[in-house]
Amino acid sequence: MRLVIARCSVDYAGRLTAHLPSAPRLILVKADGSVSIHADDRAYKPLNWMSPPCTLKEGTGDREGVWTVVNKAGEKLIITMEEVLHDSSHELGVDPGLIKDGVEAHLQELLADRIDTLGEGYTLIRREYMTAIGPVDILCRDASGATVAVEIKRRGEIDGVEQLTRYLELLNRDPHLAPVRGVFAAQEIKPQARVLATDRGMDCVVLDYDALRGIEDDKLRLF
Repeated sequence: MRLVIARCSVDYAGRLTAHLPSAPRLILVKADGSVSIHADDRAYKPLNWMSPPCTLKEGTGDREGVWTVVNKAGEKLIITMEEVLHDSSHELGVDPGLIKDGVEAHLQELLADRIDTLGEGYTLIRREYMTAIGPVDILCRDASGATVAVEIKRRGEIDGVEQLTRYLELLNRDPHLAPVRGVFAAQEIKPQARVLATDRGMDCVVLDYDALRGIEDDKLRLF
């Protein structure tokens, strides 16, 4: 990961246009190619960003100090540096992902045993399907034979959606599995996480722990 703190202005050109006037900001360039611009507020949410796959080109000559980030759709993020205050790179290695608590682990086991509760005709490929960045909770196939990756949380928040997004990007590179769609499953899903998951084409499933254990009605609520 590369961390740059700089006084800069930012222009986005794509489906719409946006401009960030000159100010000190943090720029994150991650190993997956993503670039995000942050202010010293707004918690985790960037002011602007470009998701992978995208390319970063640093200008030279009379364009020195101008970064141009372009994604596969041709959208551009142009960062004009006025003063670089800090520039460092750090190797973080492979992230092990979020560690599941006992309830999440049990939910995974129960759902794998009753995979047809996701839908008629679903079949399990395997639990803990390993990828280069960690294991996918459940990999299965729907009634049409399409591959489905399921990420399970006790409480579904944005970091869980981001984790599933990374898994899907890797799984869809495998021609034996692609296309792979995602299901974000949790006992409770926060509104912001639901919006992000839906925007990325994922299904959201609210899990009833007692129902999966056979204590109450065994239906899942699919939204």
